[in-house]
Amino acid sequence: MDLRGRAALVTGAGRRIGQAIAVGLARAGCDVGVHYHRSREGAMAAGDQIRKVGRRAQLLESDLRDPGAARGLADRAVDTFGHLDVVVNSAAVLVHQPVEAVTPESWDDTLDLNLRASFFVTQGAIPHLRATRGKIVNLADVAAFEAWPGYVPHCVSKAGVVMLTRALARALAPEITVNAVAPGPVLLPEAWDAATRDRVVETTPLGRLGDPEDVVRAVRFLLEGSDFITGTVLVVDGGRLIR
Repeated sequence: MDLRGRAALVTGAGRRIGQAIAVGLARAGCDVGVHYHRSREGAMAAGDQIRKVGRRAQLLESDLRDPGAARGLADRAVDTFGHLDVVVNSAAVLVHQPVEAVTPESWDDTLDLNLRASFFVTQGAIPHLRATRGKIVNLADVAAFEAWPGYVPHCVSKAGVVMLTRALARALAPEITVNAVAPGPVLLPEAWDAATRDRVVETTPLGRLGDPEDVVRAVRFLLEGSDFITGTVLVVDGGRLIR
């Protein structure tokens, strides 16, 4: 797929990796629907950067825990751009909770945003993406493949994203490809202290943290690099899963 002149929708684009992906796709030539919920300032900053490279930006505020809002997000992007070629499901939350502290409400809060929202955003985008033979990239996580005792709902949600990616790839072929990127230690949680960060670096085979641009390049590869890839998960983790 040549991204020049395409229209993309990126969820969770107001901060961190989602913001980097939105700006990275604009630099590749896309107009971008910048979804956010609470991160309005970050979404506005992303919009400014998108416009600086000569592309259109549409800010889309929505709580994707509401299935109806998630399902209608693609229509809102198409109202501005006239078409939709790319969806990147990046919106997620990472909450540290001991197993004993998890409640039904906190469980649902994580699963509804990290997993269910990706399904309903995709469902709403299907007719638009079929019309353009578009592509979907979901943001998974190495937590889909590792057991993190303090983040059980998160691990379960991201493992679900991996299976969601595979199942949707099967269901939407051949018109739409669906893949995922699973970042590792790229942007660590802001609450982690220096000792924890140092330990992550020391236990990563490549001996360093990644950069948001590593994830952006992986997303772009799945969009631009080949039209013969679907149902796969590209891990970007500095080798942590092989340590």
